[in-house]
Amino acid sequence: MCFFDYCFENKNMLSSNCMKMNSNIITLLLILISFLGGFYYHDNFSRENSLNESIDYSYLEKVLKHIKTNFVNQDNVDIQKMTEGAISGMVNSLDDPYTEYFDLEGTKDLQESISGTFEGIGLQLGFKNERITAISPIKGTPAERSGIKPKDVILFVDGKETSSLSLNEVVNMIRGEKGTKVTLTVAREGLSTTKDFEIIRDIINVPALEWETIETSSGKIAHLTIYQFSDTVYQDFKEAANEILKNDIKGIILDLRSNPGGLVNQAINIAGWFLEKGQMVLFEEDKDGIKKEFNSNGPSNFSSYPTVVLIDEGSASASEILAGALKDNRDLLMIGQKSYGKGTVQKIIDLGQGTSLKVTIAKWFTPQGNIIDGEGINPDILVEITLEDYEQEKDPQLKKALEEIEKIIK
Repeated sequence: MCFFDYCFENKNMLSSNCMKMNSNIITLLLILISFLGGFYYHDNFSRENSLNESIDYSYLEKVLKHIKTNFVNQDNVDIQKMTEGAISGMVNSLDDPYTEYFDLEGTKDLQESISGTFEGIGLQLGFKNERITAISPIKGTPAERSGIKPKDVILFVDGKETSSLSLNEVVNMIRGEKGTKVTLTVAREGLSTTKDFEIIRDIINVPALEWETIETSSGKIAHLTIYQFSDTVYQDFKEAANEILKNDIKGIILDLRSNPGGLVNQAINIAGWFLEKGQMVLFEEDKDGIKKEFNSNGPSNFSSYPTVVLIDEGSASASEILAGALKDNRDLLMIGQKSYGKGTVQKIIDLGQGTSLKVTIAKWFTPQGNIIDGEGINPDILVEITLEDYEQEKDPQLKKALEEIEKIIK
């Protein structure tokens, strides 16, 4: 699994006949032009725009003609594969790990990630210091059982080095059918040598959220954990929230630890329960510097509840949006560790024929204008979890959150 703070464009960016590829070079060029038009102009393709004028298509045509004329293994000249390679090359040149082209199989995997069910090991991945890094193993999955930990740098997958691969390529290598094995070679802070993990893949069902009631001397506290902002999390949240409202709950611990993000609108909807209607949740800034605000629509049922928020190095993207909104608007106490620091939003564009493009379209900021990308959110109270805590299943961060919310209630 990788980060997916997305908004969706439900348009086919290519006409159906654009994907009927053959060996004709001109057809290939037209396909590439169509992709470029969809990428930048969303169906409003014009041959006269400045982007097309800046691209020397004759150079591309020249390369293709030489391949068709001179390449010794003509059976290997696959126009569709070459087209996808050209598209991937364009995307990779942007040097943005979150802008990616997805072929048919990749698009299917992406959709499965958003739905929360897929086959693999259950490991959330991201980029840290330009390396593929474990953000967090998902609770109850093979990755968690194997001992993979946050901040483990994934050096090799089944012996193949990852340094030159995209995030999506590494995700696809790690995923696979239930019952099959994958070996991850990692570098871990504090270890002088690398460590291999042999992990058996399984069906991964990612929970959206869980909640429990914790009895304290100050009364019942709701410990509400959001694991990811999937397409179903808001419905699950409303059901949990209504149960919380029915009980004599004195305060809420909102647990966003190891939450890699997800759908932005889901985070905005949940924020509406903790904020007054009309309060800003975030604002985005696009490539032209145009800012767009996103405000709470309520229902504000938890806006007066004593609340503390748990964050850690695995809290990213949409979870940072929610934490930042609660910090800036209500000055809620943040406990744990500094969050991951991913502050960009991607759009998923349907290119037709089962392919898609995920492109970074904006940077987002907290209501007070704080940028999160590369910075993260600092906790008000820093609480580390040691290796010993992890192995003994102790949770000093939750313990501290309970102590602090009791102070607030009293």
